[in-house]
Amino acid sequence: MTFFSRHDMSSTIIAGPILRRASCERLVFWLASRRPVQFRLLLPDGAPQELTGERQQQLQVGDRCFIQLLDVELETPLPADTLVAYDLQWRTSEQDEWHGMADWASELCYPGERLPQLVIRSRLEEVLHGSCRKPHHVAPDGLVAADTWLRQCHAQPLSRPAVLMLSGDQIYADDVAGPMLTAIHQLIAELGLYPETLEGALVADSAELFTSPLNYYRRSELLPSIKGNQTLQQRFFEGARKPIFTTSSADNHLITLAEVLAMYLLVWSPEPWRGLSDAQPELSPERQQQYQTERQRLAAFVEGLPAVRRLLAHLPTLMIFDDHDVTDDWNLTAAWEESAYGHPFSRRVIGNALVGYLICQGWGNDPDAFRGDSMALLDAWSERPTSESQDRLIDHLLKFDRWHYHLPTSPKLLVLDTRTRRWRAESNLSHPSGLMDWEALTELQGELLNHEAVVIVSPTPVFGVKLIEVIQKIFTWFGKPLLVDAENWMAHKGTANVILNIFRHARTPANYVILSGDVHYSFMYDIKLRHRGGEPHIWQITSSGIKNEFPSRLLDVLDRLNRWLYSPRSPLNWFTRRRRLEITPHPPVSASKGERLLNRSGVGYVRFNDAGEPVCVQQITAEGAVDFVADKAAEPEASLSREER
Repeated sequence: MTFFSRHDMSSTIIAGPILRRASCERLVFWLASRRPVQFRLLLPDGAPQELTGERQQQLQVGDRCFIQLLDVELETPLPADTLVAYDLQWRTSEQDEWHGMADWASELCYPGERLPQLVIRSRLEEVLHGSCRKPHHVAPDGLVAADTWLRQCHAQPLSRPAVLMLSGDQIYADDVAGPMLTAIHQLIAELGLYPETLEGALVADSAELFTSPLNYYRRSELLPSIKGNQTLQQRFFEGARKPIFTTSSADNHLITLAEVLAMYLLVWSPEPWRGLSDAQPELSPERQQQYQTERQRLAAFVEGLPAVRRLLAHLPTLMIFDDHDVTDDWNLTAAWEESAYGHPFSRRVIGNALVGYLICQGWGNDPDAFRGDSMALLDAWSERPTSESQDRLIDHLLKFDRWHYHLPTSPKLLVLDTRTRRWRAESNLSHPSGLMDWEALTELQGELLNHEAVVIVSPTPVFGVKLIEVIQKIFTWFGKPLLVDAENWMAHKGTANVILNIFRHARTPANYVILSGDVHYSFMYDIKLRHRGGEPHIWQITSSGIKNEFPSRLLDVLDRLNRWLYSPRSPLNWFTRRRRLEITPHPPVSASKGERLLNRSGVGYVRFNDAGEPVCVQQITAEGAVDFVADKAAEPEASLSREER
């Protein structure tokens, strides 16, 4: 596929179908269309089911853009562990003819198929998971690698993953390439995505923003230039230099809701790219060079989108936000929250990203959670997209507390919200907040009771690399947590103690698997409580990023230094909160001596046995699968420490 190539722009369906939830009794799909359409679902050995009422919820977000959520309670339950072909057919109000997927989505089928096929697994036996997909990063797209992997086993229902779990940073709203922003603005114009006014900014509305000389690579200058906004500008909008880890850039930070929605369409489907022009903004010579470099990287990203769209049509796909879905360091500290939510412009920017998350991610995760006020306010904005209706919706979502959800699978799958229900450090507002507050953790413990095994999705690893956590703690002591993304479960004493006590509770599961992302490298830890006969048994499995990687030389230094400083005999282990745990790393099979972390973009794969224990853990990459194996000859690296890794 040629980047920005011209093609027929008549396609009605511009994104999807993305299969969101799938059980024998219920299917949920997400799509986007250029026109209002009526859908019907055709399944094997059944009559077409026209989707009316709450079975098809259609949300208009622009003059020529409609988001569809198809929530189908099935009249006849589907069989488990069986290939099920499905056909989503559509027609417009002006037409009687139904258009089947063989006509409008033939490229979504694997070779030899006429229609896409789903499988509903009877157990949560296999899972794909990953996070951090930055379109203009140089690394290959892990979702394309996952499609290649699935193509090899798609006809074998018992080899199909039960779910694809995207555990954060599905978009980078705060780190946008110049050519991506160009595509976003062209798509906004093509689809007529709704404009908006902007209170408290140097531009009055979205139209003025898009024509402003500050529109490209200079958005950090858009806040009013007054002393009272200096803290906000530094914390929220400027690309803060992070010498220990990386340098982030917010120069093209998404601002309007239309920009957020356009980006979702552009990262999930090739259709919105068809027909976009080759135009580019006027830039300085230095920015021109950056623009062309980003353009080359985006071209490879766009070429992989047909495979990504096919993957998402075949696998039930769940999602949860992390910070970049909204903005870097989102809710990191109470001081950050006071600054960001206390100004109408930054509150709108954060709120727009959260509304975009609701429409494109959260809604399909758990449709029942948003019935009532959430959908009423969303519908009110859609019918009358004024600044007042948008602010009412944003105010509601900033207080909303049901972003988390679970699947009643075996083992049970729990997906945590570690962003909006935080345990604030009230004694020092600049210290990192706990990732979940006491009330949220209490609810979590209730969900865990009386289960033999559970899979927990925590966007940030519960058990991370100890040295990196120590570096984050040092920067926090000096009042600079924002410089190093000082977000980890052990950074806040209250949260750390409660989550560790939950693991020790006698009525909580014997086997925990924690799936995480966020950190831009992958690893696996095998964790046991000392002096408790091996129970509970915890596995921390981290896969990151899908299209992102850690600076390789720096990671190699940190990996080896961590192993030396926190070896089993190191006295430093006694100063950690994890000292009652025995933690054994499972190095990647390709690792050199002393290497514990894998720095390669891709998607994680985990297979469980009947007891909920992981028996196969891999990182699926463009170069092939990399196994994580237990080195039984190795000593446990954290035999003293629950906080050590």
